[in-house]
Formats: sequence, C-alpha cells, structure tokens
Amino acid sequence: MTGIYILLIVATIISVFPLLWMVIAATNKSVDVISGKLTFGVNLIENYKNLTAQQPLWSSFLNSCKYTILVTAFALIVSALAGYAFEVYRSKAKEKIYGLVLMTMMIPFVALMVPLFRMYSKMNLLNTAVGFMLPSLATPLLIMMFRTNAKAFPVDIIEAARIDGLSEVGIFFRMYIPSMKSIFAAAGVVTFMNAWNNYLWAKVIMSDNTTQTMPMLISNLIAGYVTDYGMLMLAVLITTIPTAIVFFALQKHFVEGITGSVK
Repeated sequence: MTGIYILLIVATIISVFPLLWMVIAATNKSVDVISGKLTFGVNLIENYKNLTAQQPLWSSFLNSCKYTILVTAFALIVSALAGYAFEVYRSKAKEKIYGLVLMTMMIPFVALMVPLFRMYSKMNLLNTAVGFMLPSLATPLLIMMFRTNAKAFPVDIIEAARIDGLSEVGIFFRMYIPSMKSIFAAAGVVTFMNAWNNYLWAKVIMSDNTTQTMPMLISNLIAGYVTDYGMLMLAVLITTIPTAIVFFALQKHFVEGITGSVK
C-alpha cells in the first residue's frame, strides 16, 4: 500500500506542477520564464499593466463569459430535450435518426467550417453571439448522455403525470430536469469548457477585435516577433480561472453524471 500512496503522490505532483509553474511564471519577467525560474517574482503588476495596455483584456473576458454562458444554457436545454425525446417517445424512424446523429460525431469540425462560414456570412451572423453559438447547441455527445440517463427515468411516473393532466412540457421541466441534476452538471461542465476554450470557430466567425474571446487574445500575444512570456502566462492564468471554478464547484455532480451516463 505504501508504494501505491507514493505513486499517487508523485502523480499528483506531476499533475499540479504545470498549474503551479503557470502561476509562478505570471509573476516573473519574460527572461526569467525562459530561464526556467521556479520561484515567485515581483513582476505581476507590471505584466498586468503591459497586458491591459496591449490587449482589451476585460472586454475579451466578458465576451468569453457571455458567449460561454449562452452556449451552455441553450445547449443543455436543446440536448436534454433531444435525449429525452429519443428515449421516451416511440417511433419506427427514431433509431435511424438517432444513428445518423451519432454518425455526425465522426465528421471533424474542420470539414464543416467552410460551408458554415459561407452560410453564416449570407445570413449576416458574422461577429455575433448567435453565429458563435449555433454549431454548439446540439452536440451528439450531449444528446447521447441525456438519452442514456433518460433510460433511468421511470416510465410509470410519466404515465401517471399524463393521467393527472400534466403537459409534456410540464413533465420535462417539473419532473425530468429536477431528477437529473447530476447529468446536467456533467454536461454543463463539458459544454462550458468546450465553449470557453473554443478558439478555431471563434477565430473564423469573429473578425472584429471588439468581439474577440480570451483564446483569441492569447493567440494575439504569441503572434508577434517577440513574446513576453510573463504577460502571456498571466493571460493564460486569467483564462484558466473560470473553468477551474466551474469544475471544482460541480466536480461531485460531474463524477455522478458521467458514471450514470455510461451505465
């Protein structure tokens, strides 16, 4: 047992070290980061001043928050409705449609970007939150997770609610959603992280600097001939904080939801 504990401690240190190094690097000068300095410095405020002077830090941060929250909220509702419907309502064509939905998981998003860009350009959705959100509102992974968890929802309760006169919308929002908090938490964490870290589609659809997100801001910091790594690490640290908060706040429900989704 001692050997297992030692192995786990070593694995934990290895896992945590990149985060610790990022925090340390954010307080040092670029030359110190390049030299591999592993102690805290006194350049944090200077890095922050340089970052806000060169890039619209907080407007980019607010853009990321706005887009991510909207994507997460709407994606959870749309995917939950789809997963619930695939499981609860019976139809001969249902399984075929579900199979087609899952097959789309094999199509890389890169292959869809050009037609999506042309379509959204004609619809005047460039540089808009709607254009950023639409491709992420119904993902096969989330639909599969919600459908798998819907299998555990008792059919007898649905039939009893229908007999009592509760509408289908009422069954979904008043009975199904409250009983599926864990899967909503798990799907919310996955969706939030994917939307927050979404760089490729944001770079394609958002060409205006006023609409840029945090991943785009980080990309701009390393696009020049000289990179200030202290300033860069500070931007990465600020970008990491929201996803870390969301994950640690929902980690218990996240594990329960993921476990339930694969049963």
